[in-house]
Amino acid sequence: MPPLSDALQEAPGSLGTVRNAVVLLQLLAEGPAYQHLTDLADRSGLSLPTVHRLLRSLVLAELVEQDPRSSRYGLGPELTRLSHRYLSRLPVLGALSPYLSQVRDAVGGTVRVDVIVRTTVVSIDHLDGPVAGGGLYRDPHGTRPALTTVSGRLLISRSDDERWKLALAEADEPTRALAEQERDVWAHSPWLKGVGPFPGSPIEVGVPVVNAAGMPLAALVADVGLGPSPSDLETAVAHLSRAVDAAVRTLGHG
Repeated sequence: MPPLSDALQEAPGSLGTVRNAVVLLQLLAEGPAYQHLTDLADRSGLSLPTVHRLLRSLVLAELVEQDPRSSRYGLGPELTRLSHRYLSRLPVLGALSPYLSQVRDAVGGTVRVDVIVRTTVVSIDHLDGPVAGGGLYRDPHGTRPALTTVSGRLLISRSDDERWKLALAEADEPTRALAEQERDVWAHSPWLKGVGPFPGSPIEVGVPVVNAAGMPLAALVADVGLGPSPSDLETAVAHLSRAVDAAVRTLGHG
């Protein structure tokens, strides 16, 4: 991360202070669970006094916590409460949630609701299928780079060019090359399939939730097994699409 200007660092009470705090929260989210003050200063490009001042404020707000044994810093519990409050008010989640159990039972696999946050796919709700996680490995927290997932490809290909470029910049070369070649296809596909995140993961099928203005809101994704037949895929897509259509109608009436 490039160093920030002194003016941006040392502008208490300004938008710069908020931006710097967000930078620190992002670094805490990306690195080890607990990180040293000097490491955060080096990685952020902020001065040591600025980082210390911001972290003290974030600790008081419980957005960050400090390990009493090591004095290192990690994300705080208040973020969990805020995220749950946010999700409880998210219209697309409320519109999709009533259909998750129906889709899970019809498809026979785990069903998820995924959204894009910056350039990352975040699973905001899910119902496990008969074999939770679909194999030996499981990703219970559900965050993955957008361009490596079915839901991320459906959503970020429909996003603005600025977010698309950020996702490309974060991807490795093979993923970037594939994305540049396939963006138009992904952006106009009513559904996509792909392999899950771990060895032994089942095939995933996703359908985008797009509002009347053409804005991508979420993706409804289901596991369809390790070797689904064409009829299995067709059945899964049909159930996912019906649920998405019903959710979009609900959103349109809201």
